[in-house]
Amino acid sequence: MKCPRCSNMNDRVIDSRMVRDGEATRRRRECNECGYRFTTYEYIEKSFPVVVKNDGRREPFDRGKLEKGISRACEKRPVSAEDVMELVDGVISRITEKFPEEVSVKFIGECVMELLQEVDQVAYVRFASVYRKFKDVSQFKEELDRLLK
Repeated sequence: MKCPRCSNMNDRVIDSRMVRDGEATRRRRECNECGYRFTTYEYIEKSFPVVVKNDGRREPFDRGKLEKGISRACEKRPVSAEDVMELVDGVISRITEKFPEEVSVKFIGECVMELLQEVDQVAYVRFASVYRKFKDVSQFKEELDRLLK
């Protein structure tokens, strides 16, 4: 592993731990040249389905886009970064279980809303207002009324 400080390729692992319920390995490393300590994470590379957009276009699944959308809905809410990552992992898990080849953007959006509603209802409404493209306050109110039932 290349040292981020001196670019030396010679280091040693001083600690390894499983994280995210065994989904990843966290390693503490120390550069043999400059002594700098740094952390690396090792994940299994998963293949994701292609996302089918509403207009029929297809594009590769982008975890970053999903994470950004959920994070945006959760801004200034009592939702931790860890909670956001768990939501992202939950959505990805549902997607890969049901759709190994192609998944509709609609399924992704509905899945995000379902999981967000369990974590934070304000974040859910924020996401829903963008996802469902609310045009006026009445649509917003309808969604709130549905939530309150």
